[in-house]
Amino acid sequence: MKLYHTGFLALPAPDIRHGRANADFGQGFYTSPDGDFSRRWARARRGQDTVLNTYELTTDGLRILTLSRDEAWFGYVRRNRDGLPDTYKEYDVITGPIANDTIYDTWGLLTGGLLTPAQALSVLTVGPAYTQTVIKTDRAAANLRFLGAEVIAPAQVEEYRKTVKQEEQAYQNLFAQIIESWDI
Repeated sequence: MKLYHTGFLALPAPDIRHGRANADFGQGFYTSPDGDFSRRWARARRGQDTVLNTYELTTDGLRILTLSRDEAWFGYVRRNRDGLPDTYKEYDVITGPIANDTIYDTWGLLTGGLLTPAQALSVLTVGPAYTQTVIKTDRAAANLRFLGAEVIAPAQVEEYRKTVKQEEQAYQNLFAQIIESWDI
């Protein structure tokens, strides 16, 4: 499995314990099998290069969970974001959709408690679906081989961010239409 991670450093040996514990799929090293998405996710930071790291994950012997945009996925995301124990800690790798509120601004509506879980799930399952793959265990990290790092030019990062901004606007319009149709 080929995977990508965008950041500000070349990461030949990523730390699986450095990821946010309350992220969508819990603690681990977040990557994506989608190189184009990973480039678009790139950010610029003054005085630093923007780097796309490329890896190959050998999946032999690994316990891999694949999630879809459904209630099980949403429940897992919510539990992790709420800091509750990892219900899938027996898996080495988890792959599945990125919750759109981590990509696009949803004005705090999904995390502010205004929406019911069913309403939140309904707006998280519209719009583009991008995949993340989280390396969660030392065994998985040992199967992750660094293939190289590519510096993304600042002008290219700016172009990618324009594309993401357009996607965000389209998602926000759809999000607003759905919210406006409810009697809140």
